[in-house]
Amino acid sequence: MLALLVAIALIIFTLESLIPPLVPIPGIKIGLANIITLFVLYAYSGKDAAVVLLLRILLASVFAGQIVSFWYSIAGGVMCLIAMNIAKLFFKKEMMQFTSVVGGIFHNLGQLLAAVIITENVAVVWYAPALMLGGIVCGYFTGIACKLVFKRLETYIR
Repeated sequence: MLALLVAIALIIFTLESLIPPLVPIPGIKIGLANIITLFVLYAYSGKDAAVVLLLRILLASVFAGQIVSFWYSIAGGVMCLIAMNIAKLFFKKEMMQFTSVVGGIFHNLGQLLAAVIITENVAVVWYAPALMLGGIVCGYFTGIACKLVFKRLETYIR
């Protein structure tokens, strides 16, 4: 089941990469593949979500052939997953969109941290307000999408 979910996440990631940027600010994208990570987090466990997330990031980086994007993705993804695991303690499945918002914010913080380290330039933190707003809006959207998927598939879980 986890392998199937990794494949679905990769397909979603690939399709999303074909969508032109919604806003002219680098680094802001919807993050549709996170629907799968959030789904696994609530349907199975944090450990399973980590496996799906890490495999998706690794395989997507290999397929895309961009090692630099791997470091941004892994930093954002790991921080996002840690934050969502903690947020899940406070937000049950009926409120998973708020877990997703927390994840979106921390994903962007992780990417900013990676950008500071990779570019050796602290000035990139000026993107923080726009990235946080993007994390909130996109996180809420992906959380609602996951909630709808979860509701439809709940009877098939486990």
